[in-house]
Formats: sequence, C-alpha cells, structure tokens
Amino acid sequence: MNPAAVGRTEKVQGNREDWNNLKQMFPFVWSYKGRVILALGCLVVSKLAMVGIPIVLKYIVDALDTDTGQIAVLPIIFLSLYGVLRFLNSGFNELRDAVFARVRYHAMNSLSVTTLTHLHNLSLRYHLGRNTGAVSRDMVRGAQSISSILNYLVFNIIPTAAEFVLVSFILFSQYSYEFAIVTFITVVLYVGFTLLVTEWRMHYRHEMNALDSSANGRAMDSLMNYETVKYFNNDSHEINRYRNTMGEWEDAAVNSQNTMSMLNFGQAAIIAIGVTAIMFLAAEGVQKDELTLGDLVLINTMMLQLFLPLSFLGIIYRSLKYALADMDMVIKLLQKPIEIKDISDAKPLVLKGASVEFKQVNFHYDGNRQILKNVGFKVEDGKKLAIVGPSGAGKSTIARLLFRFYDIQEGEILLNGQNIAKVTQESLRQSIGIVPQDTVLFNDSILYNIRYAKPDATEQEVKEAARLADIHDFIELLPEGYSTIVGERGLKLSGGEKQRVAIARVLLKNPAILVFDEATSSLDSQSEKNILSALYTISHNKTTVVIAHRLSTIVDADNILVLDKGEVKEQGNHQQLLEKKGIYANLWAIQQRKSNSKQAGLNNVTD
Repeated sequence: MNPAAVGRTEKVQGNREDWNNLKQMFPFVWSYKGRVILALGCLVVSKLAMVGIPIVLKYIVDALDTDTGQIAVLPIIFLSLYGVLRFLNSGFNELRDAVFARVRYHAMNSLSVTTLTHLHNLSLRYHLGRNTGAVSRDMVRGAQSISSILNYLVFNIIPTAAEFVLVSFILFSQYSYEFAIVTFITVVLYVGFTLLVTEWRMHYRHEMNALDSSANGRAMDSLMNYETVKYFNNDSHEINRYRNTMGEWEDAAVNSQNTMSMLNFGQAAIIAIGVTAIMFLAAEGVQKDELTLGDLVLINTMMLQLFLPLSFLGIIYRSLKYALADMDMVIKLLQKPIEIKDISDAKPLVLKGASVEFKQVNFHYDGNRQILKNVGFKVEDGKKLAIVGPSGAGKSTIARLLFRFYDIQEGEILLNGQNIAKVTQESLRQSIGIVPQDTVLFNDSILYNIRYAKPDATEQEVKEAARLADIHDFIELLPEGYSTIVGERGLKLSGGEKQRVAIARVLLKNPAILVFDEATSSLDSQSEKNILSALYTISHNKTTVVIAHRLSTIVDADNILVLDKGEVKEQGNHQQLLEKKGIYANLWAIQQRKSNSKQAGLNNVTD
C-alpha cells in the first residue's frame, strides 16, 4: 500500500474519537431543536403504534378462536383498531421524516459552509502544503456523513432501541421469563458479534478512504498541471500512478466486501437460532394450554418486528461507523488551528496617509532558514519603493508579510503608524492591492475576474480599468467579449493577458497602497511600455511597492531597496545606487549589456 496512504489511514484510525465527533456535530443539529424534539415525539408515537399492532392481533386471533357470542363484535373493533395503528405507524413515520428533513439538510449546509470558512481562515502555510483533490473529497464525504449519521440515529438506531425496550417489557410482564431471556441473549449475542467484527474490519474502510482521497488528489493534480504533463510526455506516468492507487483501493474494497459477507452470515445465523428457540417455547406453551393461539401470533409478530430492524442494525452500524470515519477527516480539518487571527480588540485600519514601514523585521517560515534579517525601511505616503535582488532574497516574502499572510517573529510592520498585527485583517487587505507574479484567474468570464476586486462595479468601470491595463481592445476582439470564459486558473489566456487582467483588477479595486510583484514580467516590450505608463499615472499619488527583476522599470522609484540573502544591502534612488558601484550598479550593468546585445541582434536581423 502507498506509504502516504498508510500513514494517513493509521492516523485516522488511531486518533478517531467517535463520541467526540458526535459532540462536534451536535451544534449543527441543535439550531433546529424544536424540530428535533417534534421528530422524536413522532418516533415515540410511531413505535407505540408498531408495538400495539401484535397486541391487537393477539386479541383478534383469540376472539376468532372462541365459541362465545361476541365473535361478530370483537373482531370488528380490533380489526378497526389494527387499521388505525397501522395508519398511525406509517403516518407518524412519514411525519417524522418530513419534520426532520430540514434538520438534516441544514446540518449538511452548515457543516459545508463552516468547513469552507475554516479553510479560508487557515494560513497560507497550510494552503501551500495542502492536496486540493484530497481536501475536496474529504469535504464532500464529511457533508454526506453528517446526513447519514443523523439518518441512522433518528430513523434506525433509536427506533430499534425503543422497540427493543417495549418488546422486552411486554415479554417480561406478560409471559414466562424464558421468552425474555432468550430474546435478551439473542440480542446481546447479535450486537456483540456485530460490534466486534465491525471494529475488526473497519481498517479496510479507513484504507479505502485514504486511497480514495489519494487517488482523487493525484487525478486532480495531473489535470491541474495538464500542460506540464504534456510537456514532459508523462501521460502514462500519471495514469500509472492513478492506476496503482486505485488498484490498492480495489484490494481494500474487496477485502471489505468479503468480511462484510462473513459478518452478514454470522448475524443471520444468530437471528435464525434465536427466533427458532422463541417459537419452540411458544409452540410448547400452546400445546400445554399455557398460551393461546393469539399469544403465539403475538410473540411471533413481535419477534419479526424486533429482528427485522435488528437484522438491518448490523448494516446500519457498519454504515454509521463508515460515516463517522468519513466525518473524522472533516472534524480533524476543523480542529486545525487558525494561525493568523485578529486580536480581541483589533480595530479597523485608519489611513489618513498611506505610509509603509518595516522596523527591524525578522522572519522565517519554519525556523531552519532565516528569510528576512533585521529588515527596515519606510515608504512615505504617495511615494514609490522598489525592491530588487536575486531570487530567494526575500522580495516576495515582504509582500506576503504586508498582507499578513504570516506573522513575523520580531519587529513591527506599520501602515500609517499602525501595527498591522493589531488591526483587522479585513480592513488591512481592503487597503492594499497587488498584482502577483503568478496570476491565477477563476474559471469564469473576464468580466467576473476583473469585477472580482469590486463586485458592485458597473460594466463601464470594469472597461475603464481594462483600458488602463491595455487589455480592453484585446477583449473587444474576442467573439464573446467580456463574457469570454478564461478556463481553469485562466489557462485559456496567455501569461501576458492574464497579467493585464490582474492589473485591471487591482486598478478597479483602487486601494491606498499598491504592490506590484514582477507585474510586467510576462509582457512584451510594447505592452510593458503601455502598462508602465498607465501604472505611473494611477500610482502617481499612491504609496507603491514594486518588486522588480528588470531594473529599467523602476528607475523612477523614490527609494530602491537592494535585498540579498534576506538583508538590506543597499538603499537609495537609482542615481545614488549607481554612484555606490555596489550590487545594484553591477546588476544594472549586466542588464544593460544584455539589452544592448539584444538590440544589436534585432538591428542585424533588420539589416
């Protein structure tokens, strides 16, 4: 079996606490406590009617088995009562289902929404390490499991337990103790056998769950990376990975089915022996004139009523255990701690100005490698800061910290003099706009993706933002215009087109602080020139942080920060840094040589 799947299975099986999970489920149900109580009331009436049916049947048979003159009257009364009890049993069963439907589906709705909300509240650290396909499958199974658990408890387990108590009471009070003892022993053996064997075979279900999630995760991963799979001609490799995992799932499923058949056979044998023993006792009582034919019918009917649902109880118990196993993954997900939280007295960010300041910031992701070391700088309101440096220097980390995707270990990050750790995350992120290096779009229309920054924006506002981002004319030429669906993660658009959509989106948001993380890295020279002009116009009076690779795009910055290995090595404007003849001057010279060589090559081709 796949090692990752084994680890996941063992973790679920070893840590799963069914009772705790049931308690975690309780709040999702109790919001409709009136309906829950009413449904249980309907259940009680239904079961009383169900147990009353064989009692009435006894009197019908006894009345027919007599020579008295009441024979014409009594059967009519009891037959009518028999029909009424049948109606009450069925009617209150259906009423219970109708009353409880809102409880069940509301619980599914609430759990799904709560899970998605919790996922959105988890930190970027969690989401960078998650398996989207596996999490998606766990969410679906979790929502279905809460419906199944409620269904099994309210419609099967509780009714069967109530019926068993009523039948046992009647047998103890009306007949010889042997009947109650045989019934009790049969039920105890049945339940004990079911619990023991089901617990023994549950690990097959855990394996199936883990392998199912693993297979789904791999399938989703291969589809989301479709182009990469094709680039490296690894279709067979991906199919084989999926096939191997599904093969292991198949083996676990077959083992699960085989052991279930063994369990079913054992349950049927116990019930058959118990019912036969009861009927021997009843027949002997009739033969000795200790019991009437009506008593025989009563006992037989009660046994059938008791053991019929009891025979399904094994299936229900197994299904309940499966549902609890499915729910366990969602409960574990909901128990994952939220790393980034607003403090109890967090206030909304107030921006009368939009200065940004990092004060001696130290940060690491996992403690093994320091990413930022005593980083300090300040961007005054309306000014432009550029951050440059080699890959891995910590440039993009600064943007993530500004959005408070992570909390720093030391120092402070201030916006307009306010520590971002002490203001609400919502107000913080509302005040900052970013064009990331790797733009990911929703599988929806271009209009939706641009308007995402401001859902109530008019179509005219969207088009104006698109014009500033130099993409309006391109969109207008598309057959469906702004209604064009961009595909999953925006794969139907080129890198440059996605980048311009992202720029239009942030322009529409119109935040106080702008962050451009390699925002023009995917653009051709002409588009870059057009967008840089637009960016200069719209960011003229805004506080702007530009993370750049091409130094030619940030020569107008008020201050340029040169990062290397997480430390600020140089600061100053373009001219000051060139005069220092340090890292920045060296990078500038290298890029200028490359640019001149490229231009010379183009000129030779033209000539």
